[in-house]
Amino acid sequence: MWLFAMFDLPVKTKSDRRSYTRFRQALLANGFMMMQFSIYVRPCENRKQADTYTRRIRRILPLSGGQVRVISITDKQFSDMVIYQAHRKKDPESAPEQLLLL
Repeated sequence: MWLFAMFDLPVKTKSDRRSYTRFRQALLANGFMMMQFSIYVRPCENRKQADTYTRRIRRILPLSGGQVRVISITDKQFSDMVIYQAHRKKDPESAPEQLLLL
């Protein structure tokens, strides 16, 4: 599965910008990678893991307002994504290889 976090957060004041930065850094610390501006994605092994990360996102939501959307899709749906970059078709990102730590 792939978990998407998409957000529009206010950045008008210094406090807003700090909240935005903290939220973005927390996503990165939780294994998300930037797909596009304000769209971060993370591979998950199954629905249970996706639900865990969805709850983590809820805990790190900025208090400054804005909107955050979270959606999960299957590997098959993700691989069916059509991407165009500079008028050329591009393949979607692959899931990172799993590491075995002993």
